Amino acid sequence: MATSSPAPPARERILATAFALFYAHGIRGVGIDRIIAESGVAKATFYKHFPAKDDLVLAYLDRVDEVWTGQLHDAAAAAGPDPAAQLVGAFDALGNACRRDGYRGCAFINAAAENPAGSRVHDRTLAHKEEVLSWLAGLARQAGAEDPEGLARTLTLLLDGGLASGALDARPDAPVAARAAAAALVSAAVD
Repeated sequence: MATSSPAPPARERILATAFALFYAHGIRGVGIDRIIAESGVAKATFYKHFPAKDDLVLAYLDRVDEVWTGQLHDAAAAAGPDPAAQLVGAFDALGNACRRDGYRGCAFINAAAENPAGSRVHDRTLAHKEEVLSWLAGLARQAGAEDPEGLARTLTLLLDGGLASGALDARPDAPVAARAAAAALVSAAVD
């Protein structure tokens, strides 16, 4: 006799539903009623966990941050212990992201485009971008780059451009070109 696993807690069902819908249709394109219906929770349960839509959006962005940052760090670690190689290896996460079915670009860029500067959601997108920039600057420092902050800034622009290209034209060579450009930049910066 097969046993069924218990349903995830209501908060997790709401968040999982929002994750899929926000990414596929945009934050402003998905209403609370749809999330409530598709997650199978009562309206009171929804508002108990997320008093306002922006609270849910921030939880969604936290989840996206966990996933994307994990992918970046895993790709960098897979390149080996050399920080310069890790800077380039991080771009392998870009290739994996852009090949996903339903890929719509960077969730943070999308969220920033839908929310005004100074809003909690927009500020959360900026915080994520700053965290990635800081991490790359740390790797660039370890690699011996003369201008680690400048190299990190250039690499984040390249990452964001690759993410955008993957959504706009879906050309499979975009992640490869971004990785090759990152390799050239890193090589020039640390030699």
